[in-house]
Amino acid sequence: MIQGILTRKNSSTFILDKLGVKHYEARTIWDGYFSHWEGLDVFARELPQQDYEKNEPIIILWPVESIPRKPFVDLYYNERLPKYFVSLLGHTAINVNGHIFNFSHLMNENEIMKKEEYFYRPALGEFAPSPNNGMFETLEDGRVFYDKFGRNFMRTIHRVRIYGMDTEKMMSILKQSLDDILNTPPHPNEPEKYKDFSIMSNNCATVIRDAFNQCGFPKIKGRFPRDLFVNAAHHLIKNPTLDLKYTKLSQLTVPDAPTSSVSPLLNFRNYFLKNELRIFETS
Repeated sequence: MIQGILTRKNSSTFILDKLGVKHYEARTIWDGYFSHWEGLDVFARELPQQDYEKNEPIIILWPVESIPRKPFVDLYYNERLPKYFVSLLGHTAINVNGHIFNFSHLMNENEIMKKEEYFYRPALGEFAPSPNNGMFETLEDGRVFYDKFGRNFMRTIHRVRIYGMDTEKMMSILKQSLDDILNTPPHPNEPEKYKDFSIMSNNCATVIRDAFNQCGFPKIKGRFPRDLFVNAAHHLIKNPTLDLKYTKLSQLTVPDAPTSSVSPLLNFRNYFLKNELRIFETS
């Protein structure tokens, strides 16, 4: 990993470190990064996946940000992706001390990720949308476009940061849930999908809801991402042993993704609870 200033000079792009050394000068750096971070201090490293144009390791960049110095849990609600019907209800994920757990109907999206990969992967190689339809596609030559780059480039993300939870217990529960999914026998007809996934009873929101319940918060309810997010925030705010902060991480707009939108709340009670978040909002 290196740190330096994201620089574009004439036709050359590179990361300039504090010693004046240029890094990745002859390599592909995604244009989306320059839209938001040109001239700013960033971290950078290589990913194992390759760029389809040059067949070189993809370079990921992410902003230099402060890291919490005490144990924390971040609950994320990702707004819906307009071009995908299956994204109608949005998505949820959870971060425990820097380890982001993602649960999905696709087997390869049930994973633990580092923050920079979850938020800031570039739209290059397999992470990019297909040049043919702007969405997911597998080409005849075998190249796959998963359309799965940095989530914050794809949509606005709402975050509740929680201090005071038993993060070791939460981590253990989530790891067990992930292991159970990854060890599930493959779907008989669609091996790329999680066989036991259910949009009503076993989805990204219910796995995280159950983890909160097992951690001592049985009143948290919700079958769907935004409902869970609002309901969890409501109950956690009322706990005097916890400290909460709500932040909206606005979408980092790039040509590769349309503007996201807020998904509906399906439990009418949560319409009355969502306004509580504004009291705890922080930039």
